[in-house]
Amino acid sequence: MGNIIEAQAREANDPKYQWDLTTIYPDDEAFEADLADFMESLDQVEEYRGSLDQGKAQVIAALEGILAISRKLEKLYVYSHLKSDQDTSNNHYLSLQSQMQAIAAQVGQKMAWFEPELLALDDSLLGELTQHDDYGHFFQSLVDSKDHVLSPDQEALLAGGSQVFANASNTFAVLNNSDMTFGKVDGEDDNEISLSHGTYGVLLESSDRDLRERTFKQYYASYQELKNTFAQLMSGNIKHHNFIASTRHYDSARQAALDQNHIPESVYDTLVSTVNDNLSLLHDYVALRKELLGVDSLEFYDLYTPLTKNDPITFTYEEAKEIVFKALAPLGQQYLEDLEQAFDQGWIDVYENIGKRSGAYSSGAYDTNPYVLLNWQDSLNDLYTLVHELGHSMHSYYTRQNQDYVYGDYSIFVAEIASTTNENLLTAYLLEELADDQEQIYLLTQYLDGFKGTIFRQTQFAEFEQFMHESDANGQALSADFLSENYYELTHKYYGEALGDDPTIAYEWSRIPHFYMNYYVYQYATGFAAANSLAKRLLSGDPQAREDYLNYLKAGSSDYPIEVMKRAGIDMTNANYIEDAMEQFQERLDELKQLVND
Repeated sequence: MGNIIEAQAREANDPKYQWDLTTIYPDDEAFEADLADFMESLDQVEEYRGSLDQGKAQVIAALEGILAISRKLEKLYVYSHLKSDQDTSNNHYLSLQSQMQAIAAQVGQKMAWFEPELLALDDSLLGELTQHDDYGHFFQSLVDSKDHVLSPDQEALLAGGSQVFANASNTFAVLNNSDMTFGKVDGEDDNEISLSHGTYGVLLESSDRDLRERTFKQYYASYQELKNTFAQLMSGNIKHHNFIASTRHYDSARQAALDQNHIPESVYDTLVSTVNDNLSLLHDYVALRKELLGVDSLEFYDLYTPLTKNDPITFTYEEAKEIVFKALAPLGQQYLEDLEQAFDQGWIDVYENIGKRSGAYSSGAYDTNPYVLLNWQDSLNDLYTLVHELGHSMHSYYTRQNQDYVYGDYSIFVAEIASTTNENLLTAYLLEELADDQEQIYLLTQYLDGFKGTIFRQTQFAEFEQFMHESDANGQALSADFLSENYYELTHKYYGEALGDDPTIAYEWSRIPHFYMNYYVYQYATGFAAANSLAKRLLSGDPQAREDYLNYLKAGSSDYPIEVMKRAGIDMTNANYIEDAMEQFQERLDELKQLVND
């Protein structure tokens, strides 16, 4: 088990390990001044309302006015949400974030007229707009969604209700990150350890099975006590998605969500069916883990502990920084030089503090740095998290450096590919550098566990997310018992007969933040599988592979994501890339079996 770094008050952490938000606004007063100026400019965009039929120049002027408003809003919003996330118990920033959510809803309402008015223009003018040198793809993507855009009044109504629709998600976030407490657990040396989202993952890696079990059951007891509350929040969340889809004349919430990025639903179905066809690989790995741990019944809390007898590989944050640059060397010298900014310019908030948002992410806006939130615990897992989130941030950096604001972001479908390509490069580097058999076993386990957690586990989540939406659409009440029973059955389908029957895992659905993100999780799995192929190309040393990959990082939303990935060398409309990933899982599982049997 790695070192436990317990959360303390934010001001007690060394500022050099905290992100520098002064590059967005030097202080709250500057933020408030910019917000005041922004609010005064809001009505300008409505001056174009009712005038788009005056011609191409008028449409372009209206669009550029809207883009300017959106650009300013993003900067304000990012500042408020990062300030809130660094300490969710700080009522000032919690209120500020709530205020910005309300303003974002107001802005959306004020701009809601644009798309329906645009799409009501005659076809000849729309055709001209789709050929525009700077905005052609933007207009084409709107024309493609024409059947699902409502009247201006209806669009304004939906935009105005966005804050209400987000209530279930926002309440879950506050409850999960701020209000819930998990108490203390007795550690390996009878020392008490504060249980939190951050320490939970580290404690599950302990070689002390009793500690793992205590941690697991105590952690989930907090969710079980509030299971009905979480079920109510989940139900409201799912109903929101289904309502919006129906209102916009989609056949399902999934169709609506995937259509935002022009992703065929077959991509989702292909993922689930291909993973289900290969569940025997996961069953084989779980059975091997049971055998190597020597337990009569392998429970869910046994799935994360290292299989080596020695202490697991750990890294301090400073050591991890050095490894990151070595592992990502196949991406080229310019990439590494650009990456240095993340550490030199305060992009990263490293350590957990009391009230800090759990987990990890990369976030930012066109006019901010691409910030990274971590909750560092000196584990190998944290090294992977660091390299993963830096993949996101460098993707954002290159997109914003190479695209105008209109295309200065990228779809969530391609978002996880850069991050997991970095993970695959890290795995290849570590397997080469650490030659000891026990270290090899640990690294292979890390890879297999990462594959399990990213392809198998996220596909399980995707399957359950689809199940929840379909159940609600069919009139089924999403009660705590209904969700728990079905989640338990699905978990056992994925992990196979070797997994024991401890019922605690049935409540896992209640703590997964991504279930509130409207069909996000499947993209972790598709992204990891695509990244597997991209990493192989990069490691081959082919200069064209590197150029293709960097062009993908720079593309932003200048084309549909499926087409961006085709240019990077991956066709994600068929199952080949997923099957390739399964083959590598099998190869590394065989390597692990050989090492442990020698």
